[in-house]
Amino acid sequence: MRVLGIDPGLTRCGLGVVDGDVGRPLTLVDVNVLRTSADQPVATRLVTIERGIDAWLDEFSPDAVAVERVFARSDSSTIMGTAQASGIAMVAAARRGLPLATHTPSEVKAAVSGSGRAGKAQVGAMVARILRLDAPPKPADAADALALAITHIWRGGAQARLDQAVARQRQVLAGRTS
Repeated sequence: MRVLGIDPGLTRCGLGVVDGDVGRPLTLVDVNVLRTSADQPVATRLVTIERGIDAWLDEFSPDAVAVERVFARSDSSTIMGTAQASGIAMVAAARRGLPLATHTPSEVKAAVSGSGRAGKAQVGAMVARILRLDAPPKPADAADALALAITHIWRGGAQARLDQAVARQRQVLAGRTS
C-alpha cells in the first residue's frame, strides 16, 4: 500500500509518501513541504497548494490519502488556513477517486509513539525510527505528513480488512434470511 500523508497548512503543507503493509517494514518514498507566502492572497496560496498536491498525486500514484483532521486549537488564527488547505487536499484526492481518511493529531501521535500527548520531537524521532532514517525529517510538518501516512497504513489497512470482513458476514447472514 502506498499512502500520501498530508499535514495541511496555508504557510507550510507537509507531504509524505510511505510504502508498506501492516506487519511489514515501511519505506519512505519521498517527503517535502509546500510553502506559500503570507504576502500573497489566500486564493493564490490555495492554488499553489492544489497544484503541489496534484503534482504529488500524479508523480507517486498513492493507493490512499491521509489528511490531518482539523480541530479547534487554542491558536484560532491558524484554524481557517488549515481547514482551507485540508479541503484542497480532500478535493484533490476525491477528484481522483482515491480512498481518503482523516486522522486527528492525537491518533497519529498515539499510533507512532504510543502516546497521544507526544511532542513534535518525539513524533519526529519515532518517524525516523519506523522508517529507518538517519535523522528525523525537518521541518516538523514533513515528519507529521509521514506520521499520517504511517498511521493510515497501520490503522487504515487494518480497518479496511475489518470492514471487508463485516461486509462478507452481512452477505452470509443476508443469504440465510432470504
